[in-house]
Amino acid sequence: MGMINARAETVAEKPFFRYALKKHRCLIPADGFYEWGKKSGNKYPVYIKLKFGEPFGFAGFYNFWESPDGSMIPTYTIITTGSNELIMPIHQRMPVIIKKEEEDQWLDPALENKGILLPLLKPYPSEVMECYPVSPKMNSPLYDTPENIQPAKEMNMN
Repeated sequence: MGMINARAETVAEKPFFRYALKKHRCLIPADGFYEWGKKSGNKYPVYIKLKFGEPFGFAGFYNFWESPDGSMIPTYTIITTGSNELIMPIHQRMPVIIKKEEEDQWLDPALENKGILLPLLKPYPSEVMECYPVSPKMNSPLYDTPENIQPAKEMNMN
């Protein structure tokens, strides 16, 4: 596919995503994600998750890319939308999280009606989410550890 993100507001109009909206929808499993906040001109990583730690699915599109050696490589694009009240102070956009009760509808291959699909691409309710600063070490592949999602002791967001 070649794109990391797709804006929910334009997926039905952009030729690149119009077909994917009809035929190539997927869920990308996650249990949290990072954004970068700013305080006094300094950037710091923030971990964002559902309050009770349950996994969820980002709305996405999938495709297959043919590599130069002829093998088919699966790819995906995460759909983003405007931020909810929790994330807005950190970043103006967020990934679309599909509610559990709407997952079957999003994944239904027979459903192609954008009038039904587009309303699913909305900010997730902030009251069931939480966020907190984490160590900047999370940005390095040398520190791929569970500590990357633990609250940072030296930083608060206020």
